[in-house]
Amino acid sequence: MQRSLLAFFLLLSTAACAQSFSVTFPNKTSAVPLDGRLLVVLSTDPSDEPRNQIDDTPRTQIVFGVTVDGWKPGEAKVVDATAWGYPVHSLQDVPAGEYYVQAVLNRYETFYRADGKTVKMHMDQGEGQHWNLSPGNLYSKTQKITVKPGGGPIALELSEVIPPIPAPKDTKYIRHIRIQSAVLTKFWGRPMYVSAAVLVPEGFDEHTEAHFPLIIFHDHFVPDFDGFRTEPPDPNLKPDYSERFHLAGYNRIQQQEAYDFYKKWSGPGFPRVLIVKLQHANPFYDDSYAVNSANVGPYGDAIENELIPAIEKQFRGLGQGWARFVYGGSTGGWEALAVQVFYPDHYNGAFAACPDPVDFHAFENINLYEDKNAFYLEGAHKRVAQPAMRDYLGHTLITTEDNNRYELALGDHGRSGEQFDIWQAVYGPVGEDGYPAPIFDKVTGEIDHKVAEYWRAHYDLEAKLERDWKTLGPQLEGKIHIYVGSEDTYFLNDAVYRMEDFLKSTNDPAYGGEVTYGPRAEHCWNGDPTLPNAYSRLHYNTQYLPKILERIEKTAPAGADLKSWRY
Repeated sequence: MQRSLLAFFLLLSTAACAQSFSVTFPNKTSAVPLDGRLLVVLSTDPSDEPRNQIDDTPRTQIVFGVTVDGWKPGEAKVVDATAWGYPVHSLQDVPAGEYYVQAVLNRYETFYRADGKTVKMHMDQGEGQHWNLSPGNLYSKTQKITVKPGGGPIALELSEVIPPIPAPKDTKYIRHIRIQSAVLTKFWGRPMYVSAAVLVPEGFDEHTEAHFPLIIFHDHFVPDFDGFRTEPPDPNLKPDYSERFHLAGYNRIQQQEAYDFYKKWSGPGFPRVLIVKLQHANPFYDDSYAVNSANVGPYGDAIENELIPAIEKQFRGLGQGWARFVYGGSTGGWEALAVQVFYPDHYNGAFAACPDPVDFHAFENINLYEDKNAFYLEGAHKRVAQPAMRDYLGHTLITTEDNNRYELALGDHGRSGEQFDIWQAVYGPVGEDGYPAPIFDKVTGEIDHKVAEYWRAHYDLEAKLERDWKTLGPQLEGKIHIYVGSEDTYFLNDAVYRMEDFLKSTNDPAYGGEVTYGPRAEHCWNGDPTLPNAYSRLHYNTQYLPKILERIEKTAPAGADLKSWRY
């Protein structure tokens, strides 16, 4: 107890000596008290606003965060050395010098959930859960300051409000649908919506008698259907440089590929199908993972039983499992495989590229069932920090510990809106406080194996297949297709190896699908051995179509409509 008190007083003493910030907001930005996560961002890069320079890469600038409740207009909130920081852990450790500074309030609202829990979360406002862009969030104007030890509090005022985002408009090829979900509204205790951008085929408006196969393209949140462009590339577009793919002018490549896809899509002989990008950002993340969850809510049922039937009704889908397919990469890869497994008769094939961990023995670099610590490989006398991300040469870009400190700076109680927190929210049980039960301590890395067992029982896809293959196998025969690079940036290939071992062992029936690896390929290799991933990742909507059409021909039931959509 004495040692804890001493540490506490030392922390207070340090906080008093470190640079601090005093933040207020005026009545004009909000006349009512606010809840949320107050973030102060420091940057040495004048090329953009500091709020747009925080991420999990080595390029990131510095952010500090504190949670505020009932914050009144004109009341000062102090951000000091006790605030969680990333990648610098505390304001006391920020080197003296000149910085650009900006404060942001990521606003929370109170949800009274159907499970009896009351939580405060940031509700997506059509931006895909990005605190720096979310409409209604408050921020200060950027100012140049000098940070120095013992400097008096620097005053910042949240004088600006991020404006609403205009709704996308329908075009000849891209249409939109948005519905209120009854099951999600009941769960969250307030109106909740799911929506989609639908790419309709050439001749959709003319061929009113036609009904079409439906393909769900799972992805992170996108405001509209991307990768489709009806105009040639902009000749005045200034070329950028892709750090990820080591390519100059990648923005021009993307525009050209999007235009080429439009020409194929609208040309003669191209398969006439519906391709849909779902939009299901929620209080935890830009995407729900498309399954039912104790924390995130019944998004699986909302999508499968409410949204997809509404899409098929409005856009003349064939409306049967033999004519539905699903694909996606990364988060979308996990979702593609998960919805095929959890709703086996709803789809006739899943094409899962670089899926998020499909076996929690290989949760990135963590074995959640056997490891004691998520951050370190522990031996008899040493601890080795484990990477969460690597580059194409194998260099560590961020460790698992630092990745979680990043999330702690952005939000406590799993409210960062980032990757580890959404995994924890989707896969885990509800904690006593109403927020997700932690899978591991985000400060020490100690794994909670009771929570891990809940994950295994509910969302470990390999474990589910192994446990239920006797009944699932006949429903999944020939439907599972997995693609991943052998050098995946997030080590996602390791879990696929484990799933492949099981799939290859199946009989009565054999799984009848494919698992393919891209030699030396990073995230997110999607199965094309003829092109580098910088290009193949732009071909999702054409790459799997031959296999989909072949599958339809082989498995369509007697009397199925194989003609109306072939014009």
